[in-house]
Amino acid sequence: MRQSLWLTGGSAAVLYLASFVIRREFSLSFSFGGFLLGLLLFAVGYAVLIVLHEACHLLGFRIFGGVPFRKMAYGVNLEMGIAYATTEIPLRNRPMRRALLLPLWLTGVLPGIIGIWLDSQLLILLSAFLIGGAAGDLEMNRQLKKLPDNWLIRDDPEKPKLYAYNPKGKAATQEDGTDSEN
Repeated sequence: MRQSLWLTGGSAAVLYLASFVIRREFSLSFSFGGFLLGLLLFAVGYAVLIVLHEACHLLGFRIFGGVPFRKMAYGVNLEMGIAYATTEIPLRNRPMRRALLLPLWLTGVLPGIIGIWLDSQLLILLSAFLIGGAAGDLEMNRQLKKLPDNWLIRDDPEKPKLYAYNPKGKAATQEDGTDSEN
């Protein structure tokens, strides 16, 4: 949670600073109607980008891991308050890491670049929130980097957790889903 907040705040600061440096101007206006409209657009945009974030994981499973779409699942876990994308087929470590990071680039960084280009404060803020929302993916990627590329990584179908398997049959896992002890 703390990492997500730092990523959100840090990326917002960097994106707004980049926008200011490129445009050499900063303006801020406030109206109650504009605030309500902005809040509504942010909520809708955030929901759409979360759906796209999870769809990008599925696309990553397909492109980088060759997983057929029929072997993937997508949904919302209301108890945990999360959207998820998963596959029942284990992927090698490197393709799994790529599938984990694809949404960061497509739903986090890219909207930020477009927001700077269009001078859209809304897109910049949405980008910062989606970059912060990728904290779990970044942490799983960091843990998986400790393992050899030939290890198999299986996604937990119900929790944000990964299981790592040595190709020689020895499993390694811990609470966050990865472990490099084996």
